[in-house]
Order: sequence, then structure tokens, then C-alpha cells
Amino acid sequence: MTSRALAAALALALPSIAAAQQKPPAKPTLVVQITIDQLRPDYLDKWAPQFTGGLKRLLQQGAFFTQAYHEHATTETAPGHATLWSGRTPAHTNIVINDLGVADAQMPLLLGRGGGASPWRFRGSALFDWIRARDQFSRALSVSRKDRGAILPLGKAKQQVYWYGLDGRFTTSRYYADTLPTWVQQFNARDLGAQYLGKTWTPLLADAAYPEKDSVAYEHEGKDIAFPHALGTDRRRGLDSLTSFPWMDEFTVDMALAGVQAMDLGKGPTTDVLALSLSSTDAVGHAWGPDSKELHDQVLRVDRALGRFIDSLYTLRDSSRIVFALGADHGVTPYPEAAFPGANPDRGRVDVRPVIDAARSSLVARGLETDALNYQDKMLMVDRRRFAAAGIDADSTIESVRAALLKLPGMAAVYRVRDLPRLAATDKIARRWLNALPADMQVALAVTFKEGYYVTTTRYATHGMPHDLDAHIPVLFMGPGVKPGRYTMPIRSVDVAPTLAELAQVMPFEVIDGRVLTQALISAPRTAGRAKDQMKGSRR
Repeated sequence: MTSRALAAALALALPSIAAAQQKPPAKPTLVVQITIDQLRPDYLDKWAPQFTGGLKRLLQQGAFFTQAYHEHATTETAPGHATLWSGRTPAHTNIVINDLGVADAQMPLLLGRGGGASPWRFRGSALFDWIRARDQFSRALSVSRKDRGAILPLGKAKQQVYWYGLDGRFTTSRYYADTLPTWVQQFNARDLGAQYLGKTWTPLLADAAYPEKDSVAYEHEGKDIAFPHALGTDRRRGLDSLTSFPWMDEFTVDMALAGVQAMDLGKGPTTDVLALSLSSTDAVGHAWGPDSKELHDQVLRVDRALGRFIDSLYTLRDSSRIVFALGADHGVTPYPEAAFPGANPDRGRVDVRPVIDAARSSLVARGLETDALNYQDKMLMVDRRRFAAAGIDADSTIESVRAALLKLPGMAAVYRVRDLPRLAATDKIARRWLNALPADMQVALAVTFKEGYYVTTTRYATHGMPHDLDAHIPVLFMGPGVKPGRYTMPIRSVDVAPTLAELAQVMPFEVIDGRVLTQALISAPRTAGRAKDQMKGSRR
């Protein structure tokens, strides 16, 4: 063959080679949604050399977005889970705070302790709905220690959804079923939680591997502040307290894997969904704080638990047909005692109660019931109809409360909700509040403390503010179609669901707030244009 003929042949062949390289992978048979409650991204860099399990695999083989943020102000468990797996902010899912999340007295538990629960407040669709819209035979399993961590990743879908019943058994509510399936009954009968009674939690590694102090007086409310930590032998108390130990994650993984096998989840040819939410990092983080030796050890343990989880899935199913996404529902802010010097036990804390109590007393003196003005989770809610019926100017009361709140030490901003659309373009915190509040929620003022400040009554490490410490989360993808690497451009938590949908080769069927993260995809996205159209149509 002449050189000219060879060149011509190569010219004809190159397009087909390029097309073959761009061909999307086979449709996945299992989409795995992992939420690690209260996992901050700095933990992954800080302790990466000590990882040996699932976090190590995800960091080495996956796409890690280091600058991912929840773009809503109410950084709590319920809104975080709902947002991650629906591609929509709380303003559109209607899941704004934990207290207005999944509690539902009309849907009692089938067994165990705790109140009824369902996704009755959730609005719109989630990733699993998009998958099932393409194939009615797709199924889902969601497992968590928390009811909201199990329910909200699937939106309103009536699939198999289970959470810990605080008595050694996993349960669900009557929203999902009237009786537990045989496999769940058999799993509960194994009484796996009992193996942890009387067990002692000691560090996984040698003491030299942990630079953190082990005895910090303000951790864990001043009790049981140093290793080792023992779980009691009393069955009722011990199985309840199990939620505060790393072993709860192991128990939750056991439940999820049992469900995969019993349901034949991910065997194909349909695409199934497995949602796993691990909550022990949140429990340990609240009790001992993000700078504690306990939290360090917990993250090492969740790495090992995820390693066993992923290894087991790869053994049970075809690894080339499994796609993973991992995110967190929120971050956490360190104890004020660690950030503010001095001995005052109230340092770094804001007390709004005198302001709210004074406003309510004034309203009662004028004949208006106190619940016409409600302060909850840094939101002032006003029932304007009742104010009008009593002949009281609601706006005057709102302005008076706002002025008093702004005078409190530690207060950063008190936004009038009507001003948020105007401020959102240039004020990050205002934008996060705008994304947090549904249009029909009667919120008049959105309260924001300075970064690092807590509510005065909170004595455990916490989150819930719109600042980056609480909003910054890790996001990772792994599996066929994912381009491994470290990605440092800013993204939002609402981008996770549409990107995972792209990997699952489905599209959202409603307007969403997120977009496909094309940077981490090997193939050119099929839905990128659709995502742009959705962004244009988004209300916020």
C-alpha cells in the first residue's frame, strides 16, 4: 500500500475509532447512592493515607469533586438527603428542616420505637422516579439508621425502605407496607445488634496515628470523653445507644447487603437503585466534635465499612454494570469552645429567646395568641391572617424583632425574606436562604449567626448554618462512564442527581436545579442540553 493510500485509509478509520471510544458504556444494572451523614471533604484529604477500604477505592478510582456545596441555608439531614438525590433545592422539594421532614403520625411503624414517618411533605420527583419512568420493572432498596436518611433518597416512591427501630431491628412504616417481607423478618431474627452489647470501642490504629487530644473537657457534654468507650449490656438501653457507636454503620451495611441478595437487586436487565445512608459519623461528630480523636477513628471505620460494602457488591454483581455516587447531607462546625478563648460557658453562642419572648408577650397583651409568631431553626414565621384579624400590623412587629435580633452579639444578618431575590445575586448567604424556603412557607425573617456561633442551648457539636463549614461536602462518582480524577471547580449538591442520571442513561422529567457534571464523564452527555434548559426554567 502506498503512503497516500495508507493515509486515506487512516483518515477513514479514525472517525470510527473515535466514535467507538465515545460510545457510552452499557446501561448499569445497579445505581448506588451513598450518603455519609456529616462527612466533611477535608477529612478525605487529611486521613487519606490511613484509608484501606471504600473511601480509598473511591478516591483512587473515582471522580472526586473537592469544592461541592449545598446551596441552601438549612444544612440539616433531611434537606441534605432530599436535595442530593432529587437535583432540587429545599425551596422546591419542600424538605426544609428536620422537624418538617418525614414525621407522619398517620403512618406508624410496623415495629420498633419511634414516631410514624413517610415522605408526605416531599414535592416532585427523585432520581429513582426518573429511572423507573424508563423501565417500570426497576426496583429500589433504601437503608439507613435514620428514617429521613432512608426515606428521602427515594422521594415519594413506595419501594423497600427501612431504618433502625432502636430495638435491634430494622423497620418501616405503613406508607410502604402492612407487613415486613420475609427477608427482613429473617434478618431481624438473626439479632445481629446483640453482638455489640458490652463491646468496647477502642481506636482502630496505634495511638501515634492520631494527633488529636483524647481528653477534651467540653466533648460529649463532659462525660466519657476519652477512649475506651463501652456499650452497655442492658439490652433495651444498649440497642438504643448502638446508634452512637461506629458499629451501627456495620449493622446498616449488613442490612443493605442482605436486601441486595434477597431482592436479586442489580442482576439486570433493568436498572435498580440501592440507597445507603450511614449515620455514625454524624452521631460521633455531634458527641465529640469534628476535631476529636473519636471522629478521626470513626471516619477510618466508615472507610472499612464501605470497603466491605463495595467488595461485596462486586462479588455479588458484575462490577462493570455498577455506578456509585457518594455525597454528604451537611458538614459540621467545631465546638465554640475550640474557637473562642475564655472560660465563659456561653461563649460563641447566641441567645434569641429574650427577643422572641418579648415580642410574644407584647402580642399577647394585644389579644393575639403566641403561636401567631413562631421562631424555629433560625426562621421567624408569621401568620399574617391572624395578625390582620387582631388589627395588628405584622410588618411593624417583624421590623421590631429584626432590629432587636441584629443587636445580639454573634449575629451576622437578619434577612427580610422578601428581600432575598434582590440580594441573592451578590450575597451568597442570601442566595442559600432563597434556595431553602418554599414560596408558600410563611417565613418573614431568616436569621444567620456569624460563622462559628451556636444557639445558646446547644451543647453538642452541630451544623445547620448557611456557612461553608456546614455546607461544604465531598462528592464522588465511580463506575463505568466516570472519568477518574480530582476536580477542583465549584459545584453544587443539586448537580449530583442529574449527573448520576446521565450515567444511568435516563433524564429528569421535571425542571430541576442541577446540571450534569460533564467534566467527570467519559462520553459526551446525552442530557447536557436538557439540563441547560432545566436550569433556564428553574424558579431559583
